[in-house]
Amino acid sequence: MSKQTIGMLIPVAVLLVLWFIPTPEGLTPVGWHFLAVFLAVIVGLVIEPVPAALVGLVGVSFVSLVGLVGKTPAENVKWALSGFSNSIIWLIFAAFMFAMGYQKTGLGKRISLVMIRYMGKSSLGLGYAVAFADLVLAPFMPSNTARGGGTIYPIAINIPILFNSTPEHEPRKMGAYITWVAMAATCVTSSMFLTALAPNLLALDLIAKGAHITIEWGAWAKIMVPLLLPLFLVTPLLVYWIYPPTQKKSPEAPAWAAEELKKMGAISLKEILMASFALLALILWIFGKQLGVNATMAAISITALMVLTNVITWEDVIGNKAAWNIFVWFATLVALASGLKNVGVLAWIGKGTEIYLVGLSPTMLMISMIVLFFLLHYFFASLTAHTTALLPIFIIIAVKLISPDQLPAFLILLSSAIGLMGIITPYGTGPSPIWYGAGYISQGTWWALGAIFALIYMAVLILGVFIFV
Repeated sequence: MSKQTIGMLIPVAVLLVLWFIPTPEGLTPVGWHFLAVFLAVIVGLVIEPVPAALVGLVGVSFVSLVGLVGKTPAENVKWALSGFSNSIIWLIFAAFMFAMGYQKTGLGKRISLVMIRYMGKSSLGLGYAVAFADLVLAPFMPSNTARGGGTIYPIAINIPILFNSTPEHEPRKMGAYITWVAMAATCVTSSMFLTALAPNLLALDLIAKGAHITIEWGAWAKIMVPLLLPLFLVTPLLVYWIYPPTQKKSPEAPAWAAEELKKMGAISLKEILMASFALLALILWIFGKQLGVNATMAAISITALMVLTNVITWEDVIGNKAAWNIFVWFATLVALASGLKNVGVLAWIGKGTEIYLVGLSPTMLMISMIVLFFLLHYFFASLTAHTTALLPIFIIIAVKLISPDQLPAFLILLSSAIGLMGIITPYGTGPSPIWYGAGYISQGTWWALGAIFALIYMAVLILGVFIFV
């Protein structure tokens, strides 16, 4: 029996074992069966006997065929395809087109060379360049997908290629390090600023409705900037220690980059067009709400303009296997995550959680809630879905069990976990599948690094409980 066959049988075995275990009290048989499928899919994503997108597609198809979500075949089909209409997924897809535009026009190479020229004496310096690019944009871009995936990724992904580090050839030389620095940094900045992540704003609305507490931008920044700025500043260094690049120094890189820039010559018309489109996208992403423009539609519209002006071709769009693969994979996971709520699994988890939290000391209660809220993100492919499904439950518990004077600061810390928890899996937040799709880090390594950095991030949030609450 081949290794692939064994790998395919393991998720099936997980499904069958869980399926026939008696349904836990408080959960319907349909909910338990759906949870069995979901956990089998997660196992499949970890061991990946077939492509991740196919694992998700099989899971969604099975749920729809056996009718676990809807009462009619039409309702099940509607649920199964719901992920493909998710706006974040289309924003991710558009980000891949932006990356192709940067690559085909040479603009990504030119910008990368400029970065290397001024900060390329070491791989650590390049890591800080990528991280600070995210920090500068974070307060003004409430989408880490648009920021990390649409703006930073297309530029940063060109850097390792210039050092002959590709997914197939010496990925640890530079590409894997740049990938993880970018992901780790964007998760920190997403929680540092209230306006750096859309679910942060959703969380505030849920807090206002559930706890009748209004949290302003300044109140959030007063806690989160002092708490997370030190973490941000050491993040590239932490990655350098934990998951180091094999190429540490490159003293000749700045001179080499300057020479390569000379070879490229003057900036071309297509580079100017690509830069203009990128700037337009950035403006629309930052000020879209005031202008009444949706971030996803802005990205898709600009992608169409890129094709019309021949910055990229239609063949480039339909032939981008990585983009379509990620599109299918993430769409199926979003559908599966939404199904957990539809069949009552999340409500069941919430009720069970409250039972175990009652009786803890105030400090232990807050720590336990933050850790539990954070770790439950293993079950989600979307920060928005996680926030919508679970935060109201945790707010209700907090209002019941935490004193009013401690509640505002605690709810800020709890909500700030939303951005940080994106580090936990290859599908945990919008930029994750984009960077994972680059191919520099294997899925097993990503899960391992995600667990390590999740522990670090949770430790910082726990420290915040002692300092600010």
